[in-house]
Amino acid sequence: MKDNAPKDPLHGMTLEKILTELVEFYGWEQLGNMINIRCFVYDPSIKSSLAFLRKTPWARTKVEDLYLYMKKSL
Repeated sequence: MKDNAPKDPLHGMTLEKILTELVEFYGWEQLGNMINIRCFVYDPSIKSSLAFLRKTPWARTKVEDLYLYMKKSL
């Protein structure tokens, strides 16, 4: 019997959910130290970070990679 689970670990995850979990786990300060982007360092919010990440593929990739690393570490 084949496993029907998706091979992509981010399947079904929204960017908002990923970012929220990262902020809950690391906090804004540590997240800003790990991924040095302005929306994490200066007056951070989920809304402003989502707007930036949706327009900036390299930053989104860094966030997704950190999320996968966090999940593997747990």
